[in-house]
This record gives sequence, C-alpha cells and structure tokens, in this order.
Amino acid sequence: MTETVERKISVSAQPDNGTPPPPTLSQSSPSLEALKDITFGSIAGIIGKTIEYPFDTIKVRLQSQSSALPLLYTGPLDCIQQSLRADGLASLYRGVSAPLLGAAIETSSLFFSYRVAQTALRATLYPAHPSTTALPLGALVACGAASGAFTSLLLTPVELVKCQLQVPLSPSASAGPRRAAAGPVAVIAAVYRHHGLGGFWHGQLGTLIRETGGSAAWFGSYEGASSLFRRYGDRPRPAGLDDAGALLPPLPLPLWQQMLAGAAAGVSYNFVFYPADTIKSRMQTADVAERVGGVRGTFWSVGQALWRQQGVQGLYRGCGITVARAAPSSAFIFAVYEGLRGWFP
Repeated sequence: MTETVERKISVSAQPDNGTPPPPTLSQSSPSLEALKDITFGSIAGIIGKTIEYPFDTIKVRLQSQSSALPLLYTGPLDCIQQSLRADGLASLYRGVSAPLLGAAIETSSLFFSYRVAQTALRATLYPAHPSTTALPLGALVACGAASGAFTSLLLTPVELVKCQLQVPLSPSASAGPRRAAAGPVAVIAAVYRHHGLGGFWHGQLGTLIRETGGSAAWFGSYEGASSLFRRYGDRPRPAGLDDAGALLPPLPLPLWQQMLAGAAAGVSYNFVFYPADTIKSRMQTADVAERVGGVRGTFWSVGQALWRQQGVQGLYRGCGITVARAAPSSAFIFAVYEGLRGWFP
C-alpha cells in the first residue's frame, strides 16, 4: 500500500535539439489520488462486507443478549440454528443495506485518511524520506490510528442503525433486546424523534476506541507482514532510478501474500479491541423507546455492568466467529484495493 508511487512523471528520450521534453500526463494529482482511495476503498469494502455480513449478524446477536440468565443463545452454532429455523437465510442478511453503505464509507475513509496521514508525516517529520520508500512501521501504525479516529465519526451512525436492525424481536423481556421489526428508515426516524441528531452518535466512544486501536493494528499488521514478505520473499526492490530520477518502488507482492497479510490484519483488528465493540453493540441495540426519559447507559457504565454480570467471557462473547470471518474478509479487501491500484495506477 505504501508502495504507491506519488511521483509518476516519466521522461521520454531527449530530442535532437537538446531541449528536455515535457513530462507525460502520468502524474497523479492529490484530488485524483483521493478519488481513487474513495472509489477503490468503497468497492473493496462492499465486497468484504458481503462476505462477512452473516457472521457479523451472529456476532451482534451474541453480544447483545440480555444479562438475565439463561442466555437466549448458547453459542455461535446455536445462534445460527435458531436464526435459520426462525426466518431462514434471509435473517442473517437482515439490515444489510446500512452495513454495505457503512462498509463503503469505512473502508474508503480508512484508505483515504491513511494516505493523507502519511503525506502529512512526510511533509513534517520525514521530509527527506524517499516517496517510494515506506515510512517506518511505527509511523505507519500512527497513521493507521489517525485514520481510524477520523473514520469513527462517520461510522458510528451507520453502525447504530445496523445493530438495531440485526437484533430480532424477542418474545419476552428476559429473552433479549425488544424491538419491533423495522427497516432502516423507521430506525433512523425513531432515533431522531427520541434523541435528536446527537442520538446517532450513541456509542461513539466505543467506536472511537475500536477504530483507533483496531486500525492501528490493521494497517500495522498488513504493513509488517508485507515487509516480511519483501525481505524474505522473491520480490526485492529493483535497483536504480526511474527516468525522472526517483527511486524505483518495490515490486507488488503476489496475490496470495497480499491476502495472507490482509488476513493477519483482519485478525489483529478484531481481536485486540473486541471488548470495546461488545460494549458499543450493547449500547446501540438497546430499545430506543426504552431509553426515553431514563438515563442512557454510558460506555463505562455498560462496560462495568457487563463485567460484573458476565466477566471476561461476556466481553469476548462472539469473538471466535468474528475473528474467523475477519480473516477472509480483510484478505479480500486488501487484495481488491491493491489490485485496483495496480490496474489503474
């Protein structure tokens, strides 16, 4: 990802009169690079979300179970069986429209802000660093954290609607969150009617923690694994300079190495800060109407209550299926993004 050449001016052979020819039009402007990040990131995010969404639905249902015992679901397999028995396969894709939009926003925002953060660091802390050479891993991790913090502001409203749609109607108050079946528009209207515009950012702290730390781990793991593949694999950096006098960028990794690095990134992203995601899901799946007139649970109060009632197991409920679906999803996201970057340099 950091191997994208920022300076893409190639110079043709010198004419006979000795006058240097003008550079070709292969130089990418910042606006064009931003458009590529948004477009390619959106496509990659939608593909990845389509693959992982049924598993994400199971994760949210496991996370949002009522604290009252016995639990509605004994585990991921039981949740899948009950969901398929009740509503069929379509139940696992309930509310998919909001997540697809969210995936496009999240992934495009992550790649866009990640590149912007790198550009800012190169202009300030690393002004002499070659543009075709990756920044130090610590700097890339910091860029990932910055991209996650920015993305969390865009993602929280989408995730709130998604979580509300993923949790089905429960037959009793003790069985789980009680919410009448509704579409995205009805959920959006209910949140705005009861809590105003600020209600869409309920759970923002959880999203901020998850996205900041998770994105640092996501990009850091991908860049670290890619660096190891380049160091010990068969794709060394080409020696020499290009026609414009700039260092040649490293050759792209083989597809299987890109996907393996992406899979490692997905596992790191989801496992490290999973408790924050659990708390956020419980906050966002609470019935909107039931929160009216009462005190809405804060990130810390919900987390403390969950810890007292269920301990570490409650904080990591659904983590196994989340990590299992994150590996292939993230592998496809990076492979698609890097592939599009290679096809449309």
